[in-house]
Amino acid sequence: MSDRFAHEYESVSGPSAAPVAVVPDDIVPLASIPKGLYVGTAGNLAVRGLSASQDVLFKNVPAGSILPVRAKFVRATGTTAQDIIAL
Repeated sequence: MSDRFAHEYESVSGPSAAPVAVVPDDIVPLASIPKGLYVGTAGNLAVRGLSASQDVLFKNVPAGSILPVRAKFVRATGTTAQDIIAL
């Protein structure tokens, strides 16, 4: 299959080329910093941003939401949302 966009610069606001499922963890950071997070099943999402020193809690995130947050952690403690995908 050919990729018409293979020679284009990948930007933070562009589509994700390598989405990956996220397993929330309090100790282990994400394998790579995503462009954003997709929430498949509604709930709360506890994250620590790339340049942040403290976690924040996104409350009542609706199913199907895409949060444009460059997170280094998705914490197990506080996260009730499920089916999270790093973009």
